[in-house]
Order: sequence, then structure tokens, then C-alpha cells
Amino acid sequence: MTNYLKTMLCVALSLLPLLMNSAIASERAEKIKRTGEVRVCIWPDYFTISYRNPRTQQLEGIDIDMAHELASSLGVKLTFIESSFSHLVSNLENDACDIAMHGVGVRDSRKPHMEFSKPYLASGIYAVGTKDNTVVTRWEEIDREGVIAVVQKGTYMEPVVKRTFKRADVSVVDSFKAREQEVLSGRADVFMTDYPYGKRMTALTEWAVLFAPKSPLAKTYYAYAVPKGEMGWLGEVDDFLLTMKKTGKLYQFAEKNGLSEIVVTE
Repeated sequence: MTNYLKTMLCVALSLLPLLMNSAIASERAEKIKRTGEVRVCIWPDYFTISYRNPRTQQLEGIDIDMAHELASSLGVKLTFIESSFSHLVSNLENDACDIAMHGVGVRDSRKPHMEFSKPYLASGIYAVGTKDNTVVTRWEEIDREGVIAVVQKGTYMEPVVKRTFKRADVSVVDSFKAREQEVLSGRADVFMTDYPYGKRMTALTEWAVLFAPKSPLAKTYYAYAVPKGEMGWLGEVDDFLLTMKKTGKLYQFAEKNGLSEIVVTE
């Protein structure tokens, strides 16, 4: 075999995985069109993102609006599959849905299991306190002796908060509900969260107030997730996102849901 043929064979072999991924992705797109349905995984407890309003039982949020637009752009029916972050990997790997649209944070630990679209939101870490707390009335007052800040165990926020706050005591709890209970009971001054959940607290409770740092802390990009290796399908999702950004619809939906502060439009 000549050197030229050897070189061409190496090139062909290197392209084989891409060709296989493209074929798989084409099957995904063809299946969606053939069945006339796109299945979208959501987490219905994510306020302003993919939230089931307890009063109306209707789904609302930026990703609900975006999912309807995605289905419309594909010319197919939209079916929501209720999921959660704990079931995110298994639902994508077991073909429970075609895409996850519930503010999925782009993290290295998730990359082996899924492909991420271009980002559309970006949130750092915020703090939620109570309006009647005179000890902490702004972000700059958190990192002081005697202040207790609560963070949820196992989240990316836990090591960041422990590293950032040098003087405040950092209390670690097992669930996101426990964070609120610690602050509401007076056992802690603030709990750490992202912007959408912080907005939920200030919108749905009378006691909560949201504190933001002057510059983003541990900024995390949010994206849509598709099954691992399906690069062609990912390309279609990215094209859809680009269109939504260029037409201004993404910003429109962000503004509608109170998320204009963290929308990524570029």
C-alpha cells in the first residue's frame, strides 16, 4: 500500500465516527418527522423555566415557550415528558425524550452523557434572605463573622460558597427545601441559589429578598441537551436557537418570564 493510500485510509477511519453520528442524528430527525412528534423533557418545578402553575395547572416558563416554537419550526406535535435533574441522564440515554429543555447547566460532569446546545441563559450564584433581617441587607454584608449562609449538599455551589466566604459560617443541607426552612426559621441568614429560583422566592413569598453580587459568582451557562453523539440533531437545535436569537423571540420570552437579566443573545 502506498503512503498516499495509507493517508487516505487514516482520514477515512478518522471520519467514520462523525459519519456514524450523522446517520444516528438523521434517524432522530427522520423519526420526529415520521411520528409527527417531538418529545421534550422538562422539570415542572423550575420557576420561570418549565413550571407547572399550581393555581392553573398549566405549564409556563421560557422553555415551555421555546419548546412550542421548536415543535412549530419542525412542523410536529409537542409532547412534554416530566423529568428532573436526577433523571436527566437516564431519560436521554433510554430514549425517553428527544431533547431536554429545562435550563440544563453546562457542566463537565454531564458532558460524557449528553451533547449541549449553544447557551441561552447564564446565571451566577445569588443569595436569598428575609426582608426583616437587619444583619444582612445586601450581598456585601454576607461574608462577616456571625452570618450563616446555607448551601445545598452536592451542588456545584457548595465548594464555590465554601471557598468564597472566608468569615461567614457555611451550613450545608440535604435538600433545596431545607435551605428555605433554615432561613425562614431564623437559623440562617441567607441561602444560596441561582437566579431563576431566586426569582421564584421573591415572586411567590412575601418574606424573601434577592441579593446579587456586583460581578457574577461562578457563572454557569444553561443550554438544551440531546442524546450523546447525535451531532446532526444538535446542529438542528443550534440552528433553531440561532434563529430565535436573531428574530428577538428568545429575548421576548426571557423578558416575559422575568429572565432578561440572564438571557444570552449573542
